[in-house]
Amino acid sequence: MERIEVLPHGEWPSPLDAAAVAGGSHAPDEARYVGDEVWWTEPVAAERRTALLRETPEGPEVVLEAPWNVRSGVHEYGGGAWTAIGSTVVFSHLGDHRLHRLDRPGAAPVPLTPADRGFRFGGLVPGLPGTVLAVRETRTGDGPGDVERDLVLVPLDGSAATAADAITSVVAGSRFLAQPRIAPDGRRLAWVAWDHPHMPWEAAEVRVGGLVDGRVTSWRVVAGGPGESALQPEWLQGGGLTLCSDRSGWWNLLRDGTGGPSPVVAEDRETGGPLWVLGQRWYLPLPDGGFLATSTLGGEEQRRIGPDGAWRVLRSDRSRTSWEDLRDGRALLVDSSAADPVSLWELDVAAGTFRLVRAGVEGLPREVFPPAERREVDGVHVVLHPPHLPGHRGPDGALPPYVVHVHGGPTSQAGVRLDPAIAYYTSRGIGVADVDYGGSTGYGRAYRERLDGQWGVVDVDDVLTVVRGLVAAGVADGERLAIEGGSAGGWTVLSALTRADDFAAGISRYGVADLVALAEDTHDFEARYLDGLVGPWPEAADVYAERAPINHVDGLSAPVLLLQGLDDRVVPPAQSRRFRDAAHERGIPHALLEFPGEGHGFRGTATLIAAQEAAISFLGQVLGFTPPGVPVLPLER
Repeated sequence: MERIEVLPHGEWPSPLDAAAVAGGSHAPDEARYVGDEVWWTEPVAAERRTALLRETPEGPEVVLEAPWNVRSGVHEYGGGAWTAIGSTVVFSHLGDHRLHRLDRPGAAPVPLTPADRGFRFGGLVPGLPGTVLAVRETRTGDGPGDVERDLVLVPLDGSAATAADAITSVVAGSRFLAQPRIAPDGRRLAWVAWDHPHMPWEAAEVRVGGLVDGRVTSWRVVAGGPGESALQPEWLQGGGLTLCSDRSGWWNLLRDGTGGPSPVVAEDRETGGPLWVLGQRWYLPLPDGGFLATSTLGGEEQRRIGPDGAWRVLRSDRSRTSWEDLRDGRALLVDSSAADPVSLWELDVAAGTFRLVRAGVEGLPREVFPPAERREVDGVHVVLHPPHLPGHRGPDGALPPYVVHVHGGPTSQAGVRLDPAIAYYTSRGIGVADVDYGGSTGYGRAYRERLDGQWGVVDVDDVLTVVRGLVAAGVADGERLAIEGGSAGGWTVLSALTRADDFAAGISRYGVADLVALAEDTHDFEARYLDGLVGPWPEAADVYAERAPINHVDGLSAPVLLLQGLDDRVVPPAQSRRFRDAAHERGIPHALLEFPGEGHGFRGTATLIAAQEAAISFLGQVLGFTPPGVPVLPLER
């Protein structure tokens, strides 16, 4: 019989320390076939960079050593930072924002684009023969909006490294462009376009234009526009075009035809998502006219769809699936689940079997990761991760503290997943409730649009609905509730703390506190995002002032921890500093940790460790437990 040790919640002896969480997690991304090999990128926290790796019989091998950093800066969120053209690799190096060519492992990268021209490149895909096709971002001044974008063809021979006019501008005509694809005959180009004040999940068009000498001479809109988000155009081998569109209220896979696009599979589920990064793909066309696709309704199914639209499920209850590449009956995809961290897989399409190429967590004991349960509380979706450590439980009659996690976006999605950061809490006896509040994706356009004009209202109401439901159901200790979130989730944290007293503590990671400052000081990609979430700026200035947590600090009574990167261009450090100052004026216990070299999202090992330890120490001091082996975070008043 297993011996059970009874300890207070929060004081269980977890084997997961902050260093293990920071060092053991390395989510693979952006996978491609290079020749017959599988290559991918993954973050290296110890070096604060993204490395390029390949699979070898001896195990994963780093192809590009430091300081090479395979990331794109387009839209600040990047994506599509590298591609393969046969056995040649083209990649964006974040250190200089230039494109480089790598001919083979061990070779010196060759620059393809000029230095010091204000260019950034992302969304890389094979172009016309001898070229790579990319989204180019060109800085025209020092202001956040001083930027132009176009699709370009960059020659692989290196001629553009010293002569910028060797780069061919293929098409512009909109503020933002993404997901370009050249037809098999090389005569047509499909791409996604949208303009301020919309975000791509609000209104985006799929356009198709004819190519003459590498340039689009005219184009037409295939799908999308006001009230419709059209994404991910893909060409079939016979020249037909497919895409994702939410014209029905759900992102579905469509096939273009003589009468316009029609559904391949019409259902109240999603094949599509928010286009934050340029490399995201929700489906892959197959040579037989069928597809590999993700179908989402809260949880994700991975499907094989036949040319006639008939489908079968390959795997279910997954999350964050991105279909990456297809070669000779094999497909690469990245996903996660309750049993698997974010990992890279290879699918044998004919057999329907999966091979694990790279697990996103190594060296961490899987048995300490909690089970995950989807629930719906009065119409709000949530994933529960209860306290879990084999051989341990809390005292009889004692309910556990819970941390409500609020994702960013706000268009992201909780998903059932194996996450070391969640297990860091649950293995200490603290529950985590991951809330998909109104505005989250994966539940149709109507659920997303619940947040339109209501940011700071619906999201706060939804997290309060969840925690009150958990307390009423006897799941969580109502006196020991905390709320934590980053970016847009940090906004909801600060909004909830200043508008309700349900939470005893709050942790904001690079969260928004001042809407007026954000509207005037954020980067171009999100410069008009608040028009939809709050109201048009500056016409709705009164609403901006009324909603902002910084203007309601008189309602703050709970201690707050603020974590902020000093190089954040999305939510500048002034946001956290102003909230810190306001908490100080009210005598509220608080701490602000600022991290040099970190932007919007933490990447360095030292930062990840410091932030994780600060969070658990803060929660312990406020919620009444002493986490073992963790340095005490000094709190100010």
